[in-house]
Amino acid sequence: MVQEKFVIGKVARRFVPLLITAAFLAYLDRVNVSFAAITLNRDIGLSAAAYGFGAGVFFLPYVLFEVPSNVILERVGARRWLSRIMLSWGLVSLCMVFVRGEYSFYAVRALLGFAEAGLYPGVVFFLTTWFPSSYRARIGGLFWLSIPLSTVIGAPVSGLILGLDGVLGLRGWMWLFVLEALPTLILAFVLLRVLTDRPSEAAWLSAEEREWLVKRMAAEQTDAAHGHAPLDALRNPRVLALGLVCFGAVIINYGLSFFLPQIVKGFGLSNTMVGMVSALPYVAALFGIMTFGFISDATQNRRGCAGAAIVLCAACLAVSTLFDAPVAKMAILVVAGFFMFGYLPAFWALPERILQGPALAAAIATINSIANIAGFTGPYLMGYLYQQTGSYRIGLLALAVIGAALSLLLFGIRTRRVEVWDGREARAR
Repeated sequence: MVQEKFVIGKVARRFVPLLITAAFLAYLDRVNVSFAAITLNRDIGLSAAAYGFGAGVFFLPYVLFEVPSNVILERVGARRWLSRIMLSWGLVSLCMVFVRGEYSFYAVRALLGFAEAGLYPGVVFFLTTWFPSSYRARIGGLFWLSIPLSTVIGAPVSGLILGLDGVLGLRGWMWLFVLEALPTLILAFVLLRVLTDRPSEAAWLSAEEREWLVKRMAAEQTDAAHGHAPLDALRNPRVLALGLVCFGAVIINYGLSFFLPQIVKGFGLSNTMVGMVSALPYVAALFGIMTFGFISDATQNRRGCAGAAIVLCAACLAVSTLFDAPVAKMAILVVAGFFMFGYLPAFWALPERILQGPALAAAIATINSIANIAGFTGPYLMGYLYQQTGSYRIGLLALAVIGAALSLLLFGIRTRRVEVWDGREARAR
């Protein structure tokens, strides 16, 4: 008799560390520009608004190619497609070394968005093909740890790399893009070798383990045979509503992330200390993701957990604007960090309760595409409002209001579906 936890553990040990590393590098390559901006903006003559636009323009092509990317992944397999994504964005990230002004900055950032499109929804879809639903929030929680972890590790490292200014004639921000792109290029080839597209192809499982996992996953995906096509995701109002909810969460995340190092720099700290202090909210986020992931699986109340995390983060962000003292402001932002990514494990367990099969891949990408429009909106809004007011206070308040308001949609989305495994039923909420 196959032991369920042993098989799931075996699959998790093979895939999860690699996927966490891939997502870690993706988020790092996406937001390391926030640390580069400490000197980059001056070197190439970027205003706060121009920097905010360039930081956010990444997300415009990213959004456009999310759904096509995930549809292709579902057809050609995650192994080749995720490897291709990593190789592409690693090469483009290296090109940031050559930016010399406002327009070249915009162009490379946009190209980076095109290259990276599809990684996160691709991984989410990949996990739905390997892990039963009762494990997905926990496994997803481990995967989503990569986002705050990339800043926990990346922030102090980025601060140190900026100290290489002048080595071999390169500016510190140039070294930042070079040294943080190289691991991405290496991991692209590791994924190509290690990933397996589906359980039936897993030669590294025993025949008995493979048969059990294939049957278990087939039992949970019977709806896929009922004609759900990719276009079903694009016209499903619940999918679109989930996209708007995620937009509200993401606008808080990116609006703060792309400007936090500059906010901290305003405290009068060195570049190295800016990196260390900027990492603190993301240290708290590691614990937030695991806490909400555990509660979500224990209660199966995905909507409640996701909604609570977004609203509490928005409230903390609003409260932070009442303080000017560095210690008090950072203390509130650290608490906000605990909640900022807490919605992820519960939220991304919801799409599979609406659609299955190819439509699920498209649904995940659709939600992520809508959400990442906020990746453009948040940084641009923060940069514009700072340029108009000379303060980050109004920008932070705007992020908080938008995030909290859109999270309310979550409680009107019906996601009830009967899940069946091993002859037992569980009623999802």
